[in-house]
Amino acid sequence: MATPSSTRLGGCRCGSVRFALTGEPKLVGLCHCKTCRKETGSVAMAYAVWDTARFTTGGETRTWEGRDFCPRCGTRLYALRADEHEVEVKLGALDVAPTNLTPTEEIWVKRREPWMTPVPGAKQYTEDPVEVDPKARPTAAPRRKAASPRGNEGAPVGTGTPVTARKLPRSSGQSGAKKG
Repeated sequence: MATPSSTRLGGCRCGSVRFALTGEPKLVGLCHCKTCRKETGSVAMAYAVWDTARFTTGGETRTWEGRDFCPRCGTRLYALRADEHEVEVKLGALDVAPTNLTPTEEIWVKRREPWMTPVPGAKQYTEDPVEVDPKARPTAAPRRKAASPRGNEGAPVGTGTPVTARKLPRSSGQSGAKKG
C-alpha cells in the first residue's frame, strides 16, 4: 500500500488490526502513571494524540476502560476519545521505529523511575495537566476521568467505537518473528 510521507501506519503484532494516521499529532507525551504502567507492562507509556478525522482503522478490536486492543494477540493500540474527537495512539504500535516523534509533555512524573531523566524540552506535570488556559495545551478536555477506584489514575475517556473504518492491508507477515 503506497502512502504519502505524512502518513504513519501501525497495527497489532499479529497483523489483524491496522491503522493509518495522517499529518502530525496534536501532542506527544510520556505517561508514568500506574494505569499506563499496568497496561503496557513497562515503566512508562509513550503516546501521541491525533484528531479522529486523521485516523483510519481496520480489523476487529476489543475495548477495556476506553482503550482498544487486538483480541487475537492482545496488543494495546489506541484510545478513542469521541467527545474530544481525538485518538491517543501508543507509539509502540506504529510500524516504523524510531518514530521521530519526541514527547512535548511528561505526565505523572511523580511516578517516574529515579533512573529515568526528564525528556529535554518537554513540559513536566506531577500528575495530569490542569487546564488553566485552553491554549496552553492542544486538548481542551481532561484526558482522564477525575475519579476512579485507582484515584486520579483512571483510564482515558472514550467509547472505543471506531470513528472511521475501512479495509487496511494486513502487515507484511513480520508478526514478531524477529525482535527489534
